[in-house]
This record gives sequence, C-alpha cells and structure tokens, in this order.
Amino acid sequence: MKHAVVVGGTSGIGAGVVATLRRDGWKVTATGVSDAEVSAFKAKQPSASTVQLDVTRQADVDALFADLPALDGLVNCAGVLMREREYEIETFQRVIDINLTGTMRTCLAAFPLLAGSSQGAIVNTASMLSYFGGPLVPAYSASKGGVMQLTKALAGKWAADGIRVNAVAPGWIDTPLTEALQSDPARNDPIVGRTPMKRWGKTEEVGELVAWLLSDKARFVTGAIYPVDGGYSAT
Repeated sequence: MKHAVVVGGTSGIGAGVVATLRRDGWKVTATGVSDAEVSAFKAKQPSASTVQLDVTRQADVDALFADLPALDGLVNCAGVLMREREYEIETFQRVIDINLTGTMRTCLAAFPLLAGSSQGAIVNTASMLSYFGGPLVPAYSASKGGVMQLTKALAGKWAADGIRVNAVAPGWIDTPLTEALQSDPARNDPIVGRTPMKRWGKTEEVGELVAWLLSDKARFVTGAIYPVDGGYSAT
C-alpha cells in the first residue's frame, strides 16, 4: 500500500484530498496545526492517521519524516491568509513562512524517503493568485506565486532522483473559510458570475486531481501547475 503525507490535511482542501486518497486505497497521514483541528478531523474520519504539525518548526518537520519507514507521496496543503494585516511586515513574514518556506521545509525533509520510492511524487498547493495579485492579500499572493516557481524548480532538480513535483492551483472552493463569502450576495454573486461553470468548487474535486498527479498515470508529468477553478483564471 502506498503511503502519502498530506500536510494541512485535517481541514479545508486538505481534508478533501485525504478523503479522496483514502478512498483510492492510499495509507494517509494527515497533519493539522492544532490539537483542536486534529480532534475535529478525527471526529469525521476516526480511522485516519493524524499528527499535529507546525510547518514553521524545523525540528518538528524533520521529526515527522524521520519517523516514517517509507513514503510515496507528499501533498502540501497547509496555508494561511490574513487579509489587510498582510500589509504589516511581521504578518507578511509569517504568511510567507507558513505558505512558502513551510512548503520547502516539508519537501526537503521528505526528499530522502521519496527518492527511495519507485514513484515518489509531490503535489504542492498554489492558487489562482499565483497568476494575478490579490490587493487585499499581498503576502498570500506572493507566497502562492513563490509556490508555483518553487514547484518548477524542484521538478527540474529532482527529476533525476525519480521524484515528480507538480502543483494544483485552486480557485474559489467551498470550505469553512469561504462560508462567509458564499453567504454574502455582494461577494458571492460576482465570484460565481465570473466563473464560467457558475458555481463554487468542491474539495473532493481538488482531491481527484491530486490523486491523479500522485498516481502512476501521471508518471511523465512534472513541473506542471494545474488550475482547479471552474475556468475563473481563463476569463
């Protein structure tokens, strides 16, 4: 049975990825940043393997992967946005540290295990804001642009080690974090109106693409960024 670690897998898009991979027969370890987040996830998926992890703590990241006997897939879903507070330099740095540097930390820590797998693969989480800026979220936008370029850099560097590195770029996805937007017609209507498919995406729909990118079916795919946004970034 193949084993994947989904960082940030206890909530939002990450939880949808975990559900999809487990359905497809993967052994999955899901990480969450707090006890409360992990506990809430366990209540919904009681048989899932979970670990508390703060991706800004290098020692904790190293310890997680040092304890694993083998690994075939890594999915990076941990991320934050703090809206207007991102114009404060301390908050800007914090968002970058979690979203971009945190992704690099886990990739580096997982590298030896993935290189020892016959089909090691990484899927990072970029964003539609990897392509165009968000005026209210400068740090989030910068971090997700960085994740896109980091994905390409690692793909080129680690191809010789048998590791594929790709990313998904979600658009407007139905998660607890977007409930307020969906319930406000002034925000929801322009979003849905610009989206060619005229609806919000589902976490499982992101999960389906992640599962494919981790699978042997995508064995000649690396360095690619796949939008999952119902056509939003194409309009």
